[in-house]
Amino acid sequence: MSVAADYSELDGGLVRMLDRLQQEGTATKDPDADQFLRDDANAVLFGLLFDQRVLAETAFCGPLKLKQRLGHFDMAKLAAHDPDDFKAVFAESPAVHRFTNTMADRTQAVAQLLADEHGGDAVNLWADGADLATVEKRIQTLPGFGPLKAKKLKYCLYYFQDHDLAANG
Repeated sequence: MSVAADYSELDGGLVRMLDRLQQEGTATKDPDADQFLRDDANAVLFGLLFDQRVLAETAFCGPLKLKQRLGHFDMAKLAAHDPDDFKAVFAESPAVHRFTNTMADRTQAVAQLLADEHGGDAVNLWADGADLATVEKRIQTLPGFGPLKAKKLKYCLYYFQDHDLAANG
């Protein structure tokens, strides 16, 4: 990543996180959560999923909380986890998300689609060289992802995964 991607079209919590990342070296204020976002494309996708009506920092720390509580972040295992138990894990303090039931359900639904259709890895949604418009359409097929979240993905990938999706389209 040589030049910072211009995210001036965005507003809100993600902008605050990206500003902090450039100024202080941490996006979430939790170095372990930041590292997980760099190491696991699924963490980035789920951070973006959770970025709804909670602080962005809380949302993007959510995937690490799940990994720590479950001992894994495997999509097939997340999808197969007993839904009631999964909601309980989601609700443990501090909660992964304030809307425990809805987000736990969406997490399992997205994990199921990733496991069934994308080899259990979100990177397979964008790493095939598809252009930006195609990737955004793919993202919007996932539960909980509309046009705005799909638009934010390119910035998340650029800053957390060192993948310049915008260069493809």
